[in-house]
Amino acid sequence: MSDRLSYLKRSSLTLHPMAQRLFKIMEDKRTNLSVALDVTNQNQLLEMADDLGPEICVLKTHVDILEDFTPSFGEHLRKIAEKHRFLIFEDRKFADIGQTVSLQYRKGIYRIADWADIVNAHAIPGPGIIEGLKGANLLLLAEMSSSGTLAKGTYTRNVVAMAEAHPETVMGFISLRKLSEQPGMIHFTPGVKLQPGKDALGQRYRTIDEIVGKNLSDVIIVGRDITHAPNPKEQAIVYREKAWEAYEKAAR
Repeated sequence: MSDRLSYLKRSSLTLHPMAQRLFKIMEDKRTNLSVALDVTNQNQLLEMADDLGPEICVLKTHVDILEDFTPSFGEHLRKIAEKHRFLIFEDRKFADIGQTVSLQYRKGIYRIADWADIVNAHAIPGPGIIEGLKGANLLLLAEMSSSGTLAKGTYTRNVVAMAEAHPETVMGFISLRKLSEQPGMIHFTPGVKLQPGKDALGQRYRTIDEIVGKNLSDVIIVGRDITHAPNPKEQAIVYREKAWEAYEKAAR
């Protein structure tokens, strides 16, 4: 019998409202899949979000790569997210002093605070970055899936300690595995494919069974293997079903 708690049970063990909301979405939709829509055309992103929305719990964006960004982008994406009940995660990776990240989050042309449910940050600047992003729903980058990453060892342990000291703002991690025993902390893992391997730019890919089953991560983040598939919707269904099966198997 595994001691892994269900997402629904964990929703009752966290005081973080966005973490509670995500756990409930995952249970209700039976999905722990996040799709990374790293496309450069706004209309393409919105169309794919609408198509893939029923299969996902979180949509991950990089708003600053859009070549045709308009101020109405966030409003359109929010409507799609509400329609299909998923959260929007802007993968901004804030990495500056508190005052600067506060402005980057709330101001400028992107106005991320107006439409993103979740953002993330590096912990390198120290706890001031968490203070600067107070009011955001924050993931800290504890580990990365790229070859040669420096985010490991002592650095990772310090990130976990920083997160656990600020549960009112930090709702989890970008990591390769479960790092925290606090049940409200949600672990997101990128670099997931049906088959292991790596790409030409050093991105390493691990399997669903390794990430969800063995490493006990919560949400898998999948990009090109879905977005570049001949039929992205069908591929997303495959990933959703396999990832949910791995979660249920690990929870038995």
